[in-house]
Amino acid sequence: MKDTDTLSAVMAGIGARARAAAAELAFASPEAKRAALEAAAQAVRAREAVILEANAADMAFGRDKGLSPAMLDRLALTPARLEAIAASLEAIAAQKDPVGEVIAEWDRPSGLHIRRVRTPLGVIGVIYESRPNVTADAGALCLKSGNAVILRGGSESFHSSTALHACLVDGLRAAGLPEDAIQLVPTRDRAAVSEMLKMTEFIDVIVPRGGKGLVGLVQREARVPVFAHLEGIVHIYIDAAADPEKTLRVVLNAKTRRPGICGAAECLLIHRDVAEGLGREVIEALIAAGVTVHADEALQRVEGTVPATEADWGREYLDMEIAARVVDDIDAAIAHIRRYGSQHTDAIMTEDDAAAARFFERLDSAILMRNASTQFADGGEFGMGAEIGIATGKLHARGPVGAEQLTSFKYIVEGDGTVRP
Repeated sequence: MKDTDTLSAVMAGIGARARAAAAELAFASPEAKRAALEAAAQAVRAREAVILEANAADMAFGRDKGLSPAMLDRLALTPARLEAIAASLEAIAAQKDPVGEVIAEWDRPSGLHIRRVRTPLGVIGVIYESRPNVTADAGALCLKSGNAVILRGGSESFHSSTALHACLVDGLRAAGLPEDAIQLVPTRDRAAVSEMLKMTEFIDVIVPRGGKGLVGLVQREARVPVFAHLEGIVHIYIDAAADPEKTLRVVLNAKTRRPGICGAAECLLIHRDVAEGLGREVIEALIAAGVTVHADEALQRVEGTVPATEADWGREYLDMEIAARVVDDIDAAIAHIRRYGSQHTDAIMTEDDAAAARFFERLDSAILMRNASTQFADGGEFGMGAEIGIATGKLHARGPVGAEQLTSFKYIVEGDGTVRP
């Protein structure tokens, strides 16, 4: 499938079938969509051995490719993670169907009755790298919101994604829904990505999930609208009024639970008044947990740190590394985040309500947190069942993108022989 003309034809065929499936899904019943997702969850459980065998092949490919331990963790599937995928499919199935929901309605003096009603976007293209669970999450959320989806998984997760996609297709078949509603691009050829980015006739929006290289490429070259975040440069500011016990627990979780996800903390900002006490304790705890701390001059007195350079501010490590610096006050922390952040997720540790209010008011990240681990920056944790991604733009969708965020709306206008004077 390396011949460009052949690949273009294959992608056009996928697009045309997705567009036809989207037309049917737009009026599919909530019961049918729920049944499809529940059947898909059952298929994931029934095929555990097959999926894990496929994942083992992907893990071997990833190791040969030299993926970091954090990236291999993103790629790995286990029985527990497969159960979480199945549970997520069931959680999305159980949610209220957003399609057809009346967002607002009103009457006009002219006699018109107007309703604003939720409607699917149409066809969604999802381009992602090493996390095979995105196959299930994206497929399920698109189906729930009445959208067809074209999935282009990364070369590392090719076998795992193929096995999970088969479970979704089983669900569609069992519920009598068009199997073309969820399609997986059947090639590792990176040219397929370029094809998707220009399929304006077939794709209504692109959602990239991956590293800076992939997302930057999509944002630069896409002719189709994009929901995306470029990087998850996540900050935690430790305020002078931070609770020591909470802070130690939250910072360690935010960095070390899964360092390869976009909600992992990447930079620690410490108020000067607590730098020598609580700040030192936190850094020592991170180092003891195996984290490399890139410290500014004021924090290099802590044994085991390495000197930070300018390149460490605004860096997404996605690994057991973090940058740390002392700031004079909350306004200096806010200024640092404005300069180096990516408007993804930022957190404050404080018991001072006024400080928290100032932090929330003066920063415009998609997600702002207080006294909570940034690893909660996830659609599943927000009650959405799962997410198709985190959007940091300001148009249409922002923050975790769940089923509701994958809809637009239309106006239904009713009269009774009403004419305009």
